[in-house]
Amino acid sequence: MIKVEPKEGRPQEETHKEDLQQEEMREERREAEGGKNKDSEDPYLQLSKEELVELIKKKDEELAALNDKFLRLAAEMDNTRKRLEREREEAVCYANEQIIRELLPVIDNLERAVQHANENSDIKTLLEGVKITLKSFISTLERFGCKPFDSVGKPFDPAYHEAIMQQESKEHPENTVVQEYQRGYILKDRLLRPAMVVVSKAPKESGNKETENADEGGTK
Repeated sequence: MIKVEPKEGRPQEETHKEDLQQEEMREERREAEGGKNKDSEDPYLQLSKEELVELIKKKDEELAALNDKFLRLAAEMDNTRKRLEREREEAVCYANEQIIRELLPVIDNLERAVQHANENSDIKTLLEGVKITLKSFISTLERFGCKPFDSVGKPFDPAYHEAIMQQESKEHPENTVVQEYQRGYILKDRLLRPAMVVVSKAPKESGNKETENADEGGTK
């Protein structure tokens, strides 16, 4: 039987221990080298205490300047918001100012017509004054995009007409507007008020048929 001796005649446990020690030393050297590399990568570690204090002071000044700028912007935004709210409230409050100003001449004409009627009993002259006032009033509405639309003689349209009754008619096709009680108006491209109208319908023929039947019965 051949007995294998440890390398160089040294005990195996001793050799293993030396290997572990060498490995630990290599690991320590690696850690030391790694720490040196990290120190060289961090620029602040190379600065002195005075330089670090000066750097911190500079950063504090930059932070104060940014904070001041932020406060100024916040104040400007708040002032802008308040100004816009004030302008919106004024716009809502005085939204009808222009149209009311345009309607004042209509009131002036009506007042003149009333004054003239009190001084003169000529109905024809009063009627002419009222017509002029009405024309002026419609012109004012048209300047703001409000116009009346015609309905008589046109087919009934539920989108623009409101039927208040039906009337038999031989002169008009069925569902035709034959009379207008109240004019309709549009504001730009939107219906402001539908027209109140009378709509035609076909005449009843049952009465004629009953008469013809009665005549035929009497003849028999």
